[in-house]
Amino acid sequence: MFKLGFIGLGNMGKAMLSGALKNKYVKNTEVIFRKNRNPEEIVEKYKVTSAKDNIEVAQKSKIIVLAVKPNIYAEIIEEIKDSVSENTIIMNITPSFSIKEIQNLFGKNIKVARAMPNTPAMVNAGITGLCFSDNMTDSDKEDIINFTNSFGETVIIKEDLMGGLSAISGSGPAYIYMLIEAMADAGVKEGISRKDSYKLAAKTVEGAAKMVLETGIHPGELKDNVCSPGGTTIAGVIELENNGFRSSIIKGIGKTVDRFKEMNEEK
Repeated sequence: MFKLGFIGLGNMGKAMLSGALKNKYVKNTEVIFRKNRNPEEIVEKYKVTSAKDNIEVAQKSKIIVLAVKPNIYAEIIEEIKDSVSENTIIMNITPSFSIKEIQNLFGKNIKVARAMPNTPAMVNAGITGLCFSDNMTDSDKEDIINFTNSFGETVIIKEDLMGGLSAISGSGPAYIYMLIEAMADAGVKEGISRKDSYKLAAKTVEGAAKMVLETGIHPGELKDNVCSPGGTTIAGVIELENNGFRSSIIKGIGKTVDRFKEMNEEK
């Protein structure tokens, strides 16, 4: 029996697997996966077991991560539903299916952990939102939390808040990359090299985030601490406000939540 099984193994799945191995949540010998294209690359890099088919993963795994595209979730579940035991935990990492919908597809009261990891998991700096089906035990939940903590940190939320979480942390990295790119473009405009501009912008974002997390000081107060009266920073802050900086972010996240809801209705 394998502790962890993956059906599909794209970028997010590989990030989760890498963290789980690096931080010793599992050993290489405790992982099985099924990937249609180039499975030998995964075996060579991670020294894990390649299954002959999805059913083998389902039969032999304690936790199954469904790391495939939402449009084939129903197809995969139809294939494996008779091969999972009542103690198997299904980890759903797509925004498109609720816990109840996953259970309905299986046709039984399967244990489901609904997770929304994000791409910084690739560098062990992810944040994952989690919620659980009612039939999961405290031990089950602890096991899943230990898994998601192996590639970052974890927040437990109510399932009806998953859309907001997905918009902030799931999609959020894209917004931060846009901010870093824009700051770097401004640096290039001022004559700083592209390489140095990206480093300056990225490290500034990293440092500011650490200030929020490690000091516990409100972001508004931290912002005020940088803004000297009549100084350069407050001039830039006012210009950003005049162009709807904060309201644009709020509206963008709102649109993301709207799309999350639409995707759940489109199935």
